[in-house]
Amino acid sequence: MLKLENISLIINSKALFTALNIEVHAGQVTTVMGPSGSGKSSLLAHLCGTLAPVFQTSGKISLHDRVINNLPPEARKIGILFQDDLLFPHLSVGENLAFALPAIIKHRERKNIIEQALQEIELSGMSERDPAGLSGGQRARVALMRTLLAEPQALLLDEPFSKLDLELRGRFRELVFSHAEKNNLPVLLVTHDPADAKAAGGPIITL
Repeated sequence: MLKLENISLIINSKALFTALNIEVHAGQVTTVMGPSGSGKSSLLAHLCGTLAPVFQTSGKISLHDRVINNLPPEARKIGILFQDDLLFPHLSVGENLAFALPAIIKHRERKNIIEQALQEIELSGMSERDPAGLSGGQRARVALMRTLLAEPQALLLDEPFSKLDLELRGRFRELVFSHAEKNNLPVLLVTHDPADAKAAGGPIITL
């Protein structure tokens, strides 16, 4: 479970939102909605440990009963998907996926993991492809799988569906939510779109 207790973000002596208390259970998607500037993306940055130091923060963040407030980003075990896929342009599709794997994994095993991952997102045989040659939906799937291969214990979604057309949006949304349920990940979704919130099926928090 991802648990937020009395979380507040303050900048220039002004709180962005009323202190938040949220519990996101394994396999559940909780949605955070609010107008631009309400602090949605800043909240996710705080959970990841990447919030700019100009902010003051208070409250406690815990993941599976482990307090993570003061841990560096890489130790928090939280994955995040953004509006942009952020694939590395100088790496192949397979190399992008391999980036998420521990260095200790041997070459042959890494190759098998990558091929299995690509098969799971219906991109078999594309390991050597240049990400620039993929469609938007394909790139989004690679970004999702790269995040999941890092074995996060929670998943944050910062409007990752917003740049996809309606058909792709629905399919990718279903893929993300089904993977989260399959892997028992607590998911916090930030979106402007009521359709995203409805598809998520969980509680809705308005900032």
